Amino acid sequence: MTILELLDYTGVAVFAATGALSASRKQLDLIGFMFLAAATGIGGGTFRDVILGATPVFWVVNPTYLIVCVLAALVVFVLAHRIESRYRLLLWLDAMGMSAYCVMGAAKGYAATGSPTVAITTGVLTASFGGILRDLLANEPSVLLRPEIYITAALVGAAGFTVATEAGAPLLVASAIGMIAAFIVRGGALRFAWRFPIYRPRPGRHPDDVM
Repeated sequence: MTILELLDYTGVAVFAATGALSASRKQLDLIGFMFLAAATGIGGGTFRDVILGATPVFWVVNPTYLIVCVLAALVVFVLAHRIESRYRLLLWLDAMGMSAYCVMGAAKGYAATGSPTVAITTGVLTASFGGILRDLLANEPSVLLRPEIYITAALVGAAGFTVATEAGAPLLVASAIGMIAAFIVRGGALRFAWRFPIYRPRPGRHPDDVM
């Protein structure tokens, strides 16, 4: 198994587990667990492949990814009741999946186009779309709307991998740089509530003041 395949399976499995955790919070049945796990696990990669024109998408070519999602759903279905804070675990697992998937998405984008800009973009999209889809389907607070840094972590990870690759670093080294950078940023955001300044609305001017 290659490094990229390992990253892909890891990202799918961890994201699928977060989808199943969302299903447990909503007290769904086993089919609901599997559906949310699959939607979350393969959602980002499917979006990436469609954008890159890589069809049939990866899980159609290799259905093992679907099996990984089902297994993750079964494990969470059996063990979720033992976890004291499932939402907190969901956030940390999501950080792990995002760290792996932003690198995987960047690697596939770079391999398909040779463009650093495209690589970083596909890395961010791959890492974020599955979580967005999960929160939408489960009616959970979206990871994008939480105050802590999220997309920036995926951006840092994808950029770290791409810059290291452009500098000639081996795939293993570039992947490690990207994953560690992304996890440090997202983990710091969860642990220390790192965030950017938010937009503050300003009082509008009266039309007469514009004259």
